[in-house]
Amino acid sequence: MNNKIKTYLLTSAALIPFIGAGQNVKQDSIKEIIITENRLQIPFSKDNRNIEIMTAADIKKLPARSLNEVLPFLNGVDVRQRGPFGTQADVSIDGGSFEQTLILLNGIKVSDPQTAHHNLNLPIPLESIERIEVIRGAAARIYGINSLTGAINIVTKRVENSSITAHIYGGSSFKNRDEEEKDGIYYGAGAQLGAAWYQEKHQHQLYYSKEKTNGQRYNTAAQNDKIHYQGNLTIDSRNQAEWMGSYMYNKFGANGFYAAPGDKESEEIVETVLASLATRHQLTDNLSLNPRISNRYNEDDYRYFRNDLSRARSRHYNNAFSMELNSRYQTSFGDFGLGWESRLERISSSNIGQHDRNNHGAYAEFRTEKFNKLIVNIGAYLNYNSQYGWQLYPGIDMGYQLDNRWKLVLNAGSSQRIPSFTDLYLKQPSNVGNAALSPENAWQIEGAIKYQHKGVTAHAGYFHRRIKSFIDWVRNDNTQPYQPFNMGNNIVNGVNTNINYTLGSVNHWFYQINLGYNYLHPSMETDPNLISKYQMENLKHQAKLVLSATQDRWSISLANRLNQRISNKSYFLSDALLSYTAGAFQVYADFQNLFDVTYIESMAIPMPGRWYNMGLRYQWNAKK
Repeated sequence: MNNKIKTYLLTSAALIPFIGAGQNVKQDSIKEIIITENRLQIPFSKDNRNIEIMTAADIKKLPARSLNEVLPFLNGVDVRQRGPFGTQADVSIDGGSFEQTLILLNGIKVSDPQTAHHNLNLPIPLESIERIEVIRGAAARIYGINSLTGAINIVTKRVENSSITAHIYGGSSFKNRDEEEKDGIYYGAGAQLGAAWYQEKHQHQLYYSKEKTNGQRYNTAAQNDKIHYQGNLTIDSRNQAEWMGSYMYNKFGANGFYAAPGDKESEEIVETVLASLATRHQLTDNLSLNPRISNRYNEDDYRYFRNDLSRARSRHYNNAFSMELNSRYQTSFGDFGLGWESRLERISSSNIGQHDRNNHGAYAEFRTEKFNKLIVNIGAYLNYNSQYGWQLYPGIDMGYQLDNRWKLVLNAGSSQRIPSFTDLYLKQPSNVGNAALSPENAWQIEGAIKYQHKGVTAHAGYFHRRIKSFIDWVRNDNTQPYQPFNMGNNIVNGVNTNINYTLGSVNHWFYQINLGYNYLHPSMETDPNLISKYQMENLKHQAKLVLSATQDRWSISLANRLNQRISNKSYFLSDALLSYTAGAFQVYADFQNLFDVTYIESMAIPMPGRWYNMGLRYQWNAKK
């Protein structure tokens, strides 16, 4: 680590004693946020799992323009971007693979059955997000299959008043495009428009965003368009309906994304459509029923030679249709959650073929606070998959309240990850599927201590996870294609800590510190002579320090991350944001990768160096 970085870290750390000088601590409303688990509705302050929440206010303080840039500031979340500026990325939790993390939008499973490389192809702009919930650990009891190491649930905003929002921004590295022998510099720009209409019985919101960049090196130009609509209807005091429709178009140069160095001229176009309809019914004072249907359609057009579409072109079309019925029954002793869901997956592909499979799950859980200082949540998920048959996933969470500030928690559970269509059937010169794969199965146990008081939320825990039949893409040497196999047991021991401290006021300023550290110790039963495609890039050490200061008009934040991977590759990234608000307008400047660090997160793709952005936001709110 060079002297500039050391000086910067010491300067940032020196702010902490000054920040602690505030006397009037602001109460943190995050305690009463309801965790979105579809069945039992649990306040954050009473949950017994390892959950971290990032609110819209937190997101606004970060120097980030896309979801891919926001997620790395959540504890235990590893985002390996395959392309800059939100183009494409793999996301994993606590040392798992990118296929083992379930992605949800308002509780709807949006993970891609073709490949988890597309899991973050979400047709929602950053401006529409209310909060992000990260649930760490085996979560099959809550969400079913494919939540092997955890789940990330993105919750969109609800309309509280009519409004109009606009956001424009642009930035550059101010580096010349010498590599392409073209004039000009590398740049990126975007615009977002939003409108909300509030009525007592119904509410509507619509967002449109467009982003464009010529990249940060040869053939990394990208453009994406996103449209997101959401509506709510209050039928009466006991019945409500909500619906959603979204579309995304994403086109990007894929130089080095999958088969470097031969794919220098590759290009990819991804289109995603997402729709859902849900209703909520309070049938009696004790019984509620929530049915929902949703559909996710995705097209993936990969062109190995973007200027010659007659060869080496892969086209994939997949669809996932889901039906759910969630219920909650409250008694004097505790709450019962019961439900059923079905997910019908289908793919038609030029090099995967045509396949379909169905997944059906039934689940039950019980939660009670009737024991003295002890909260217990126990349940199980029974799953049937048309390819792999029956499987049962039990789990239990317990929390013991030591006093009104400290709580001990213990949770244990099991989960499964079903191979993707790419794992099973892909046929490419550099990657070949394996139809004989078995599902991955995991058990995880975690113990932790939690602290909540006024503006402080803290968590420190230890977990042990064992995955049987772990799937990894391997090959014997560089002349052979990668192919997935069930490699044996994958064991991970980990320690995670996080503290969020919100306080004020000091001369009308409010301050916030978010500090986290995670350590992972994985071991894998595998042949050391095999070359792994993904395993050696998992994180070993992960640390973050985000400092922010806000008042009526000004906002300043410093966001720092340190990642070290199992391969011993490490990098320190530091970003800064400065904003000023005047009435309905906000102008800001942010600086990413302040120290111009050269680093790689995935494959052979160098990420952008120092980058400067400026933006302008406008928001008009109607008076209630």
